[in-house]
Amino acid sequence: MKSILRQAIRAAVAVAAAFGLLIEEGQTAERPNIVLIFADDLGIFDLSCYGREDQPTPRLDQMAAEGIRFTSAYCSQPICSPSRAGILTGKSPARLHITTFIPGRANAKSQKVLHPQMRMQLPHEEKTLAEYLQEAGYATACIGKWHLGGQGFTPKEQGFDTVFAGQANTSPSEIEGGKGEYQLTTQAVKFIEANQAEPFFLYLAHNTPHIPLAAKPELIEKHRDAFNPTYAAMMETLDDCVGIVLDKLKALGLDEKTIVIFTSDNGGLHVLEFPDGPATHNGPYRGGKGFVYEGGLREPMIVRWPGKIKPAVADTPISHLDVVPTLLTLAGAKVPEGLDGIDISGLLLGTGEPASRQFVWHFPHYNNQGGRPAGALRDGDWKFITYYDTGEVQLFNLKDDVGESKNLASQEADKTAELQKRHSTWCQEAKVQTNTPNPDFDRALFQRLYVDVDPSRPERQSTSVEMGKDMQAWRDLMNEVVRGAPRPNQTKKKKK
Repeated sequence: MKSILRQAIRAAVAVAAAFGLLIEEGQTAERPNIVLIFADDLGIFDLSCYGREDQPTPRLDQMAAEGIRFTSAYCSQPICSPSRAGILTGKSPARLHITTFIPGRANAKSQKVLHPQMRMQLPHEEKTLAEYLQEAGYATACIGKWHLGGQGFTPKEQGFDTVFAGQANTSPSEIEGGKGEYQLTTQAVKFIEANQAEPFFLYLAHNTPHIPLAAKPELIEKHRDAFNPTYAAMMETLDDCVGIVLDKLKALGLDEKTIVIFTSDNGGLHVLEFPDGPATHNGPYRGGKGFVYEGGLREPMIVRWPGKIKPAVADTPISHLDVVPTLLTLAGAKVPEGLDGIDISGLLLGTGEPASRQFVWHFPHYNNQGGRPAGALRDGDWKFITYYDTGEVQLFNLKDDVGESKNLASQEADKTAELQKRHSTWCQEAKVQTNTPNPDFDRALFQRLYVDVDPSRPERQSTSVEMGKDMQAWRDLMNEVVRGAPRPNQTKKKKK
């Protein structure tokens, strides 16, 4: 029944477009195709167009040179599932009550507070970008990683006509990489070819470069002098796959009819979590995946639309939450109320800058990377951070200190108090979930994991192998305290 309804909608849209009619106020017959390429754990310092010298990414560099490259694009949460929920709905993960990866990390004695029991899937009542575009007559596809729910809560139930998950891990070969990159790209190309005559939305969510790391042996050897040779090889594979999609669009004459966005879900994995050592480092930025410091929140984000978007580098802060309202505007569809993101189409098209605003995060979880429950707020050059377990507050001026190394909370007490109040007010209005005390808290373990070692800024070494050796004892202890503990959505069985 849904399939028949979609076909009817597209037919009506096609007829209206043929006669030059408006589908929604402001919509023209020229509706762009949309390709959203989403990487997994790829940090802002992983592409050569963002300054990385040991990981060449020529196709993405070319894409950046032909479009707009953002230097302050923020994910909605510095970890997988909630970030995906944010970019697909335009709503803050804190408001959705999806605040860490699904199903969440186990609680442990090293935690001063317990995780809230969040949702285990994106609820049906939350509409995705795919559903909005589907209603506007677009063909839709989710190729790759979903991570927003299982049976009954798959992409099929959230507006995607075509769904292909692929394999998260594959054996590298002459025709495949270590994360199924070419398999996903092949399916993406097939979808583009099949729907070239009508507007389409392709959500291509790669598993690259999430651990476990794997790539073709010859590429690993090629990048043997990189910080992490396997990771650099994976960057080359991903870069090649992006190029295949761009080449297909050009070959089909769809280049100037298609908006292509490349970004990632959260910052790069900068700590030891797998035998290959830290996957990457985030350059001048502090922290990475699992942290509300800039290394965990800032993402590479490139938007290309030949003939519409002029080549530029934009320092204006934006958010993944802006993707839904912006793309709906560019597609001529109605933007719903109640979104946390805003329409930045004027910034993309060079017709106007968005008004100054604050960016807020609420991340009430400990995680495998060493992050602790925390919140953050950016307003202009000021960045405020609060730790929910200890009450510690931090204030940084990003203009002078992008590495967040100098805490100005005491020196700028009034500004700190102002931003703390604004963060608290936002959390109350969003009805966020909060932490509760841990009755099994072990202060000594907390000291060893989070105080004696600061996982947000491990000492940088020239190679991932060297860094891995430095972090091995910390990693072993983290694994030990988490192993076997119940997950936050599980309850202990009562004794009979």
